[in-house]
Amino acid sequence: MEWENRSHVEEFFLKGLSGYPGLERLFFVLILMMYAAILVGNGTLITLSIFDSHLHTPMYFFLGNLSFLDICFTTSSIPFTLVSFLSERKTISFLGCAVQMFLGLAMGTTECVLLGMMAFDRYVAICNPLRYPLIMSKSSYVTMATGSWFSGVANSAVQTAFVMRLPFCGNVINHFLCEILAVMKMACTDISGNEVIMLVATTLLTLMPLLLIVISYSLIISSILNIRSAEGRSKAFSTCSAHFTVVIIFYGTILFMYMKPKSKDKLNANDLDATDKLISMFYGVMTPLLNPLIYSLRNKDVKEAIKNLKGRRHFKW
Repeated sequence: MEWENRSHVEEFFLKGLSGYPGLERLFFVLILMMYAAILVGNGTLITLSIFDSHLHTPMYFFLGNLSFLDICFTTSSIPFTLVSFLSERKTISFLGCAVQMFLGLAMGTTECVLLGMMAFDRYVAICNPLRYPLIMSKSSYVTMATGSWFSGVANSAVQTAFVMRLPFCGNVINHFLCEILAVMKMACTDISGNEVIMLVATTLLTLMPLLLIVISYSLIISSILNIRSAEGRSKAFSTCSAHFTVVIIFYGTILFMYMKPKSKDKLNANDLDATDKLISMFYGVMTPLLNPLIYSLRNKDVKEAIKNLKGRRHFKW
């Protein structure tokens, strides 16, 4: 009966920062600058990983995937958000909302699994260097990356389908975009089934990769501490510190958003906590912005590749 009595929703209104035009203009400028930096930084890394033969390794193959993923993730939401900041009527179609939700969740899930694969790659490189070429062969790391993308897309397709079939008692989303938790808040029926699906997916595709990361880095740290040379220990730590920093930033935000306790009353509340919005924005913009800076562009190999690329252009000119 709830489904039959539901009014047909053709579009959603995104509340965002409505009522605060000054903040919207400020966020428009800041996010536009960040988005440009995301495209330049991640685009540079992708270009280098493709055209520089010295970077044709499993590590940089994963980094290239991570950069492409970050570009897709931000492009699925930021341009729309920027337009909404300048528009009085902040709406999105039902289909557009579903597509935006699907892409955001797919990219986020894929990144979780991909970070786990990258931690395993670092573990093999440091703890089993002699077997590294055999274990991390081209077929192996391509399969690992493909599996990451497939798991993200499959999880997002299932969760998006179940959420968009819910009966909605309203069409005002108290968020900047169609984020899955914000859309679920509008449901006027029992959503315990959706919560179970989300919990299972989060456990398998977020916590399991996190467990792999923790185990990998525990073994890595143990191996590094056994290195007698101070220079060797420093080099090994520098190799892993960037990845570990990215993991902390990414998982810190995503676990805050999706693993904190949620009650039915809170999910149906009219006001979304301001902290959730800020954390969501941080997760959606800052992480892709910092990834190339923390993880790659300060790397010695990447700096050398940039110099080589500039040298080739100068020679051609």
